Amino acid sequence: MILREPLPPLIDDAPLRVAMLAPPWIAVPPLGYGGVESVVSVLTEALVARGGDVTLFCAPGSASSAHVEQLLDAPHPDEIERSLVEADHVARAFAAIDRAEPPFDVVHDHGGFTALSMADRVRTPMVHTMHGQLGTDTAGFYRRHGHKATLVAISDAQRRSAPAGLQVQDVIPNPVDIGAWTLRERKGDHLLWIGRITPDKGPHHAIAAARAAGAPLVLAGIVQPNDRAFFEREIVPHLDGDRVRFVGEVGGTAKQALFAGARGLLMPIRWAEPFGMVIVEALACGTPVIAFPEGAAQELIVDGATGFLVADVDEMAAAVARLPEIDGRTCRGWVSANCDVEVVAAAYERVYHAACSSTAAALHA
Repeated sequence: MILREPLPPLIDDAPLRVAMLAPPWIAVPPLGYGGVESVVSVLTEALVARGGDVTLFCAPGSASSAHVEQLLDAPHPDEIERSLVEADHVARAFAAIDRAEPPFDVVHDHGGFTALSMADRVRTPMVHTMHGQLGTDTAGFYRRHGHKATLVAISDAQRRSAPAGLQVQDVIPNPVDIGAWTLRERKGDHLLWIGRITPDKGPHHAIAAARAAGAPLVLAGIVQPNDRAFFEREIVPHLDGDRVRFVGEVGGTAKQALFAGARGLLMPIRWAEPFGMVIVEALACGTPVIAFPEGAAQELIVDGATGFLVADVDEMAAAVARLPEIDGRTCRGWVSANCDVEVVAAAYERVYHAACSSTAAALHA
C-alpha cells in the first residue's frame, strides 16, 4: 500500500480523532453478555465527554454518543470468533479509516487477531488492547505481528504471560463508570455467581461452596450451545428455586441490582483470566468478592480488604462467614481509584499520544 503524506506531529494534549474498532459480533453496549463490548461502550462515552472526536466501528444495533459506523448487515452473537465475520468487519473498517478526511490520529482495536495482523496495511497508528488470554497457542502470532501496533495489557498477570520479547506499552485495566453503579451497604442474604456457564468459570464450585456455607445462591449468565451439556449435568440437578436459583442472562438495571443486593460474589475460576469484569462491577456496588487466586483476581481483590483469595471450595465456604468484615465503601473506593473510566480514559489518551508521536518520529527519521 502506498501511504499518503505523513500526518503532522500531534500537539501534546490536543483532542484526538480516534477510530474505535469494536468486535463485530455483539452490539455496543450489549444488552446482556458482552464484556469487551461493555468496555468499548464505557471508554468511548468517556473519550467523547473529554472532547475526543471518536468514530465507533461496531456491530449493527449499536448506539453511542460517538459517530457510529455499523459495517455488517447484522450482529453475529452466535458466531463469536468466526474468522469470516471478523475479517469482513475489519476489511470494511480499514477501507473507511483509510479514506477518512480529515484522517484519524489513531485506531484503537479491541478485536481478536485480524486487525492486528493487518495493522501495517493502514497509514494510521494502531493501539491494540489484548483482551484475551496469552497462551502458547497465541505466542507465535504475537511474536510475528505484535510490533505492528502499540500493545496494551489489561492486567499485570496478562503482561507476565506474554511471550518473551513482546513489547507491551502499558497495563490499563478495563473501565467501569462508577457513577452508573449503586453502592448498597445493606445486603441481602444470598451469594451471587455471574458469568458464562462453563466449567472454567466454576458455577458448579460456587454451588458446592454456597451449600457448605449454608447460604442461598443466585446463578446468572448465558448458556452457549457448547456448554449446554455441562449445564444440564452439573447445574440443573441442584436448582430448586430457593437455595440455588438460576435467573439466566441479565443486563442493565437487573444486573446492577443483582450485584448490589448480594452479600458476596463467588469467583471460583480455574483458568488464568486476564481481567474479570464481574469482580470490578461487584466491588463498585460495595459487594465483596471471594475468588480463587487465578489470573488477574490477585490484582483486583485486596485480600482481607475488598474480599478474600482462597485456595479451594472448602476455603471459599469458610470465607463466607467473614464477609461482614469487609467494608463496602472500601470496595467501591478501590474501584474509583483504579478502574473508574476517567482514570482509564486518561491513561489511554496518554498511550494514544505516545503511539502517534512514535509513528511521526519514525516517518521523519
